Amino acid sequence: MPSTQPPPFDGKAFVRTLTSSPGVYRHFDAAGELLYVGKAGNLKKRVGSYFLKPRMEPRIAAMVAQIARVEITVTRTEGEALLLESQLIKSLKPRYNILLRDDKSYPYIYLSSGEDYPRLAFHRGARNLPGRYFGPYPSTYAVRESLSLMQKLFKVRQCEDSYFRNRSRPCLQHQIGRCTAPCVQLISVENYRSDVRHAEMFLEGRSNAVIDELAEAMEQASKSLNFERAAVLRDQVAALRQLQAQHHVHGASADMDVIACRIESGMACISVLFFRNGISLGTRDFFPRLPLDAEPADVLAQFIAQYYLDRPVPRELILGEPIADQDILAELLAQQSGHAVELKSSVRSDRAQFLQMAERNAQASLTARLASRQTLGARFDDLQKILELTVSPRRIECFDISHTMGEATVASCVVFGPEGPEKSNYRRFNIAGITPGDDYAAMHQALTRRFRKVAEGEGVRPDILLIDGGSGQVAQALDVLRELGVTGIEVVGVAKGPGRRAGEETLVLADSGRELHPGSSSPALHLVAAVRDEAHRFAISGHRKRREKARERSVLEDVQGIGARRRSALLKAFGGLAGVEGAGIEELMQVKGIDRGLAERIYASLHG
Repeated sequence: MPSTQPPPFDGKAFVRTLTSSPGVYRHFDAAGELLYVGKAGNLKKRVGSYFLKPRMEPRIAAMVAQIARVEITVTRTEGEALLLESQLIKSLKPRYNILLRDDKSYPYIYLSSGEDYPRLAFHRGARNLPGRYFGPYPSTYAVRESLSLMQKLFKVRQCEDSYFRNRSRPCLQHQIGRCTAPCVQLISVENYRSDVRHAEMFLEGRSNAVIDELAEAMEQASKSLNFERAAVLRDQVAALRQLQAQHHVHGASADMDVIACRIESGMACISVLFFRNGISLGTRDFFPRLPLDAEPADVLAQFIAQYYLDRPVPRELILGEPIADQDILAELLAQQSGHAVELKSSVRSDRAQFLQMAERNAQASLTARLASRQTLGARFDDLQKILELTVSPRRIECFDISHTMGEATVASCVVFGPEGPEKSNYRRFNIAGITPGDDYAAMHQALTRRFRKVAEGEGVRPDILLIDGGSGQVAQALDVLRELGVTGIEVVGVAKGPGRRAGEETLVLADSGRELHPGSSSPALHLVAAVRDEAHRFAISGHRKRREKARERSVLEDVQGIGARRRSALLKAFGGLAGVEGAGIEELMQVKGIDRGLAERIYASLHG
């Protein structure tokens, strides 16, 4: 009988068909899985290096042995190829590429516009609101600290618009000297706009210009015998000078990032020091996924391409290693950002000290991460031992239920693996159609919805299923798995100990009914408790969001004639349900689409 196996991929013959133009190539295995994405200035020469070299690194040889198909995309320039390569790696996540695992958007400081009294606020996400955005900042902490300083220096409001519009007297921030109470017009629009302008200048890095303006205003106030105003300005100038002394970094350019990489035991850490306007904004560490035998220079090159091509770029990038295609990458970053970008690896003086600082930070963070991974591995091994499993578990799922007197019940499912929480696999289930407060029915519904996919051959099967509760909750899990015909999952209940003290939990084994008491020193119990606590946190946060949404919308939904558009207009006009409740009939009629009859029905519904 003739073989049905496809013929092996002839790399040499494929290379003969290739162009010498720049472009991107993609390696696939026999199952169609993407193995690797690469870019080339000369496709024929670069792809040919995989099939024409007699010897190659073990990592490359292992990949080449799996290649069953190669696809190419020709680009006009090598810079375009570099950009496309970065985009494909981030979106397709090939197995043999260095992959930056950083899905979080970066925080900004947002200054609103189009109103008499603009506000400063923390912002993360799409920048589509009218106003200005300052950043990005390396961490939430850096933004919060900056906002706190701004509040002390310029007293620009930071409260939500709904809160601002419904004030009838100054809040605590005014009483402690951090706000000028524009909500009740204790400051004129003109003076407030002056404060806002100074805040903008400061965030732009023009603190010296702000100090000069304030010092001149202080002199004028003193000459006019307005000594109270002069004293306020004097204190503001002193605070700004003190802030400059504390936060300005000698030797730092206006905008600069310092980047160092360390690799150890198959793990890499990239540490970035952020400097903006000559001020240090702090440090952020990244732990990219590595193929075998990766070098620091390769990791840095991939990091810069994946990280900076869709983010604001400083004018200087100080690198711990010289990287390939440095000039091409600098030119591409300059095109993306609209200003010149320098990539430097040979530096002296202050920049060399900054680089040493980044290298020490990368090494310390990598050491801590490796120690944490070893600790987590020991906990998984201990859990295998006490549960008497044949192999160490690779996937643990835990379910928990949260509600308030039966209202807005939510079930959570969190997932842990040998490297910690896998947050992309977390799930929440909004529970409906049960008797309020029936936790057993809620657990039964959530587990049925989760494991129906496993029964149909679609979902991923966990090795251990943790249930927050005792024998009753465990029985619900067993019933669901039997109904769906799902086997091979170790079901374990986590029952609270006497007095609900941490470290005294009981593990209830579903198959045998045995109860284990590992004790507070057990690494396995530490792991179980961490997973259980995460499921509890995730359930509570989901329940609160659902409850708040239901409470805000349900009253207006019951009013005849109020649809989604009018409900949205009402909430927007009055800053939330509390504002709508405080409005009279005449005020309600000011909203577009609300006539007197409808306004009277709304008022009657909200006031009984």
